[in-house]
Amino acid sequence: MTTRVEIFTDINCPFCYLGKARFEAALAEFEHRDEVEVVHRSFELDPALPADQTGPVIPRIAAKYGIGVDQAAANERAIAAQAAQLGLPYRSSGRDYGNSFDMHRLLHFALEKGRQDALLDALYAGNFAEPEPVFGDRERLVAIAVRAGLDENQVRAVLADPNAYAADVRRDERDAAQLGATGVPYFVFDNKYAVSGAQPTEVFTQALTTAWNDRTAPLITVDGDNAPACGPDGCPS
Repeated sequence: MTTRVEIFTDINCPFCYLGKARFEAALAEFEHRDEVEVVHRSFELDPALPADQTGPVIPRIAAKYGIGVDQAAANERAIAAQAAQLGLPYRSSGRDYGNSFDMHRLLHFALEKGRQDALLDALYAGNFAEPEPVFGDRERLVAIAVRAGLDENQVRAVLADPNAYAADVRRDERDAAQLGATGVPYFVFDNKYAVSGAQPTEVFTQALTTAWNDRTAPLITVDGDNAPACGPDGCPS
């Protein structure tokens, strides 16, 4: 009998990028790792953002938090330092933000094709590590999906149909709300135990062990010591 881990994420969220790496480090050392099923689920940080609206992320952070652009840039450098500790590349300047709905639709398509994790990694790399923006450029999105092992014609067909996998994204978002997730990353273990935020690796180790050993526990959210997470108002430093 497997343990199921559902990870609610958004491609705009730097702490989802960090949290995935920390969780995977814990999973790699977990005794029963081959009996753990991981599924990535959708959570839009800004679902009301128009699909054609994009721009530099640092001024947007400054505006959301009411801080100066210099402070917003410093916050990004602090996140880059955390990423470096995990061996993750992170561009602390020059990134864009945008609507992620089409990316979430593609992630559901990729799940059917057995390439969801590969696509999520490719999207994170595109957003946080590579110089070309991932938002507002359909050809760039197609190229990322193909690089993740998906068929180009099928990817284009999904993107051309605004209804394709849209219901799956909305279902995920309803489920997240019912679980009490107000920000991401949000990790749910066997629908009974949850970890909120980009917690240290040892917290994920504890969660995996607890979920494996106790299949009857009610859902408990571990907030720890205010681990960083992205919410509707943006991402803290």
